[in-house]
Amino acid sequence: MTKTAQVLQIARQQGVVRSRDLREKNLPPRYLSRLAERGELVREGRGLYRHPEAPLSEHHSLALVAARYPDARVCLLSALQFHELTTQMPRRVWIAREKGDWTPEASPTSLEVVHMSGASFEKGTETHDVEGIPVQVFNPPKTVADCFKFRGKVGLSVAVEALRDYVRSGAGPIEDLYHYAEICRVRSVMRPYVEATV
Repeated sequence: MTKTAQVLQIARQQGVVRSRDLREKNLPPRYLSRLAERGELVREGRGLYRHPEAPLSEHHSLALVAARYPDARVCLLSALQFHELTTQMPRRVWIAREKGDWTPEASPTSLEVVHMSGASFEKGTETHDVEGIPVQVFNPPKTVADCFKFRGKVGLSVAVEALRDYVRSGAGPIEDLYHYAEICRVRSVMRPYVEATV
């Protein structure tokens, strides 16, 4: 199999392919830009390519962001949508970065960035495979707690809707909500809404 054929096969299998994916298989990364110039790959952003026939999932934008920024965590509205805990359709991908980290600028899609620190950034992360890319997403109870913490950004109505959907869907125990509310320092804010919902 030629190197070109190998690169195309990787792109077809993975969906999104990066330079580092080729380096790991001892293939020259320059093949990506050459194949894009010939129309055999689609350039999705800086260093990101996909095969034109590769199926796109509904979470394609999350895969693109995670491929570019593997240490970012999908949070708030994007995490709610991922976990099917909202009717909101965010126009941007919401990600969390650790306080002090630079804000991504060369993103393949529009971003809304929030900064978190300590346990608030470290706890409650799940890794999901989206189009062959590992995507870090905050779990449902952590996401609900984050919505109350960042209610000034997302709106209190969104936080309350997320809480109701969490309880109705049986996404997890109420104790988990209180656990992450404690980590996010919003337990006293959340308690009356939780009590009114359960």
